[in-house]
Amino acid sequence: MSVEMWTAVSSGVVGVASAAAATWSGRAARRTRRDHRRDDFTVVTDAMRQEMKRQGQRISELEQVSDRQDQRLEGAGVAISYLIDRVRGLTTWVRSSGLEPPAAAPIPARAREFIDQDV
Repeated sequence: MSVEMWTAVSSGVVGVASAAAATWSGRAARRTRRDHRRDDFTVVTDAMRQEMKRQGQRISELEQVSDRQDQRLEGAGVAISYLIDRVRGLTTWVRSSGLEPPAAAPIPARAREFIDQDV
């Protein structure tokens, strides 16, 4: 064999070895379908955790608002009960004095369902 032949053969061997190395390194560097699914699952899981955390904070805020509204409604109920008792007491006092209390103004439509008209 001549020198040129050895050069050609060695070039071919080197070329085949380079192609095999490139194929192997490309395969090793390639991410598998399972890797992509795992990463997608991680991203989705992290997004879900953040959303659940945000929803938890929102629920806490809504519970605080609801508690404040309940306290306000309870206070308004006590005030209304006091005012009803006070008006009944005054009406009784006026009638016991031999007088008649003045006529009441018409009840607003929004208040009718909440007012018992026995006064």
